[in-house]
Parts: sequence; C-alpha cells; structure tokens
Amino acid sequence: MRQPPSSPACDSAQGLAKASRCPYLGRTAAILEPVPQFLLDESAGVESARAGAPEDGALLDAYSAAVVAAVEAAAPAVAHVQVAFERRAGSGSAFAFTPDGLLLTNSHVVHGARRIQATFADGTSREADLVGEDPDTDIAVIRLGGAALPAARLGSSRSLRVGQLAIAIGNPYGFQHTVTTGVVSALGRSLRAQSGRLIDDVLQTDAALNPGNSGGPLVDSQGSVIGVNTAIIPGAQGICFATAIDTVKAVVVQLLRDGRVRRGYLGLAGATVPLARRLARHFDLDNARAVRVESVEKSGPAAQAGVESGDLIVGFAGLPVNGIDDLHRLLTGERIGGESEVALLRGARKLDVRLIPTER
Repeated sequence: MRQPPSSPACDSAQGLAKASRCPYLGRTAAILEPVPQFLLDESAGVESARAGAPEDGALLDAYSAAVVAAVEAAAPAVAHVQVAFERRAGSGSAFAFTPDGLLLTNSHVVHGARRIQATFADGTSREADLVGEDPDTDIAVIRLGGAALPAARLGSSRSLRVGQLAIAIGNPYGFQHTVTTGVVSALGRSLRAQSGRLIDDVLQTDAALNPGNSGGPLVDSQGSVIGVNTAIIPGAQGICFATAIDTVKAVVVQLLRDGRVRRGYLGLAGATVPLARRLARHFDLDNARAVRVESVEKSGPAAQAGVESGDLIVGFAGLPVNGIDDLHRLLTGERIGGESEVALLRGARKLDVRLIPTER
C-alpha cells in the first residue's frame, strides 16, 4: 500500500501544531473512518508453501471441528432480517424453526414494522408477516411464504451447564451470517425487557454480540438452539444475553395459538419498597419488601376489590410478594377470570381482599 511522503514536521510531536502546513496530516485528520491495511507476505515461495501444507483435516482440532459442525447444522436456517418502519429502517436476525416458514426473532426487531424482509445465506429473500409477539420476553414469530426452509433444531436450556460451548450466529452491523463463539457464562439471569417486566431464566454468554445479532440463535456444540440472542450491556466486554429456549418454547405455543401471551391485570400502579421489620414480625411475614400502591385505576379489578393508594401488598394467591416483579410473575394467564386473594397492610391492619384479574 502506497504511503504519502514523510515530512519531519508531520512526523514529529511538534509538527502536530503545524497541521495547516502538512497537507497529508490535515487530510488524514478529516477522515474519521479507519482504513484497513491489507498485507501480503511475499517472502515465501508459492510452490514450497503448497508442498508443505498439511491436509485440512489435520488443522481442525476437536474444538474447531465442533464449532464447524454446529455452524453447518444451524447456519442455513439463519436469516438476515431487514425491517422498514414509518420513518426509519433497521435490521436484525431470525432463524427458521419449522420447515413451513415459521421464524423466531426478537420483538424489538419487528415491533411496529411496516415491511419485513428475510434473506438467507443461499441468497433466498422473501417478505415475512408478523404472526405474534411478546414484548415481555422479547420474542416474536414471523412467517414466510414459499418453498420449504431448512429448520434449526430446538434444544433444551434445562440441562445446560456453565462453561458449555456457546455459538452465536447472526448479522451484526449488516455483516451477514457472522459466527462468534464463547461459553455459557451464567444461568438463570434476569433481564428487564423494554416493556418494564423482567425476563427470567436468561442465559449469559461471552460469545460476542453486536447490534444486528438480535433475534439470531445461540446454539450448542450439537447445533441445537439453546437461546435467542437478545441484548448486550453497552460498554462492557463479553457480557451478552439470550432468552433461554425453554422460555421461548412456552411463549411460541401461545403466540401460534392466540397471537399474544395472556397475562393478568390488576389495574394499579405500584412501587417496590422495604417492609419495616416490626410490621413483618407483628404480622408473621417472611417479606423483606412489599409493593406500595401508588394509584388505582377506576373500575379496575383492584378498585372493585377495595384496594386503596398507600396500601402495601405483601401477598398474592397465598404467596409472598417482595416487589413488582414478584407480582408480575404471579399474574399469569391462568389467573385471568379467576378469584385470587391479595394480602394487604393498611395502617396497623392486615387485610385479605379478593379480586378477579382481567386480561391486560
């Protein structure tokens, strides 16, 4: 690669103050994008290098062979997803999990999209429709029309172990079908979704994820999907998250059946607060915290049951409530339309009220 001619003023520390007299320095400073340098080592003869090259199989150790086999099994099902919104566009990843055109991705990738286009590694590109999404777990299902697709095999996250090989496949920054590797760094993490609810049973991995990886698969050494890549911590290195595939399976069943995930609704706003020890001892509670009711929606289930602002919710359906997240976990679809008991502290009294959660 040809370099500009050297100048003492441009190459020295003092020369930095003389940028106006250094045309090359001025031109370089105006270019913010790094320019890659392509290097070729021409010192060795082609024939001698070719003669001494080992067989490809000898270069693949057990780790490399496992990664290559897993990628070859899962990668054909991975798609680059391009989405168009009202006034902007974006991209992410998805993967087919059935041969008849159903794909998994993240809710935040396709939420509100006017147009969804999925492109596979073989160049096949098709438009997709949204089947259903669940922002509370950041999972969405989209459907493609047309011929059969290669489908990824869904594994199980229940038997995962920390340190197990983890392989991410996706399209970071539009670099299609990129593979990164790492390990399962931790199990059972909780991650707050954009909806405000906690996603439970989240996998942590150090397989590198970047914007555009969202919705792609995290696979094990067998090529089975163990999670859906979801989020990173900006500024951190090697701290990435995926929604565990067992959680995803449960969500997908409801999305395919109802187009949404049903969750209970009480019609109140609350905040997690510490519970005074004297109150916990007096009422024989295991709680360290409670939910303080900040406001109650008129005509909602909580208002009809007599819940008031300032009440402390310490239990629901016979189980302790140590915060808003506990309440969210307990408000499953099965609670909708059925009577549930809520334990409240109001002043120096403990009350048990009955209410019927509705669908959110």
